Amino acid sequence: MEANRKWLSIPEQTRKMLIGKVFCAQCLDAVTIKDFIINGDPAGVVLEGKCAECGHPVARVVKIDK
Repeated sequence: MEANRKWLSIPEQTRKMLIGKVFCAQCLDAVTIKDFIINGDPAGVVLEGKCAECGHPVARVVKIDK
């Protein structure tokens, strides 16, 4: 719940940008993350899901300064 609250504290436009710019080691490019879950992290939150292009697992740490 806390991780989701942190994620929702980020403006919607910024969240959309973060979802659309996740590095995929398979595609070797920035891709959109799909089917992701939001986990807590000491720095903020971690998005863990799949590459929308190839389905390879991807993750992104989102630092939140509060």
